[in-house]
Amino acid sequence: MKYKDYYKILGVERGASDEDIKKAYRRLARKYHPDVSKEPNAKEQFQEVSEAYETLRDKEKRAAFDSLGTHRPGQDFRPPPDWYERFGGNAGEDLGGIDLSDLFESLGAFTRGGGRGFRGARNVPLRGQDYAVNVDISLEEAVRGTERQLELDGRSIRARIPRGVTDGEKLRLSGKGGPGANGGPAGDLYLNITLRPHSLFRVAGHDLHLEVPIAPWEAALGAQIEIPTLEGRVSLKVPPGSASGQKLRLSGKGLPKPHGGAGDLYANLSIVLPGTLAEREKKLYEELRDASRFDPRSRFRR
Repeated sequence: MKYKDYYKILGVERGASDEDIKKAYRRLARKYHPDVSKEPNAKEQFQEVSEAYETLRDKEKRAAFDSLGTHRPGQDFRPPPDWYERFGGNAGEDLGGIDLSDLFESLGAFTRGGGRGFRGARNVPLRGQDYAVNVDISLEEAVRGTERQLELDGRSIRARIPRGVTDGEKLRLSGKGGPGANGGPAGDLYLNITLRPHSLFRVAGHDLHLEVPIAPWEAALGAQIEIPTLEGRVSLKVPPGSASGQKLRLSGKGLPKPHGGAGDLYANLSIVLPGTLAEREKKLYEELRDASRFDPRSRFRR
């Protein structure tokens, strides 16, 4: 039997909600419907999309499909032995001549009272679907932890997001997904965490980067300056002779880590000149020019 990835055909993730699957089907059905589509092979594409939707829209069929595992599209495979025990059929039956769609057509036919050799799965406990939702939080919320009220399948779920989460992290809430069938366990809910862009800090894992402008004289002579962190302002020592692009590390001033400790904060120095010069400032720069033997382009003359 050749494998078809129904999720890939619809362009959705395996944990997609029923609503996401329905939206994907409607969008693709409009695109490939033979009566209106100008796409090449529109009829065949429409049939594939319809086949995928008919399987994934049905809770029992979708659970049976998920239990087949994942394979490459077009790869020859056989359902695992326990698949027949859970969803019906004869494990010794020759399936080489049937299509994947025939398999699920037969399964669906039996649950309606007919069938071609498959036993019903109506009374088999089925695990509920896993769901995934995107949750965006601020850096400040990542530092202290937060909660979100989520609406899922007509239920209101209060999800706790612990301190120390990072951008792209996936949190699993066991048993908070779709309800099981026939006494089966509920699925899980996955929270895909996104950190909202911050006006000052750039995130890299648990580390933070902050662009710190300094005046020319602070770079040349050194200075003690104040900079912001997510937990308040701190003092930073700029060493004499600092250059633009130089990074100063403040240990433990980044995002907290789940099991203790924290990332670092990197102050990226940038020398900034005044937009306009007062007469006295201009004269001081002229005196510095005349007195200094510093040549920033000396390597050009080697």
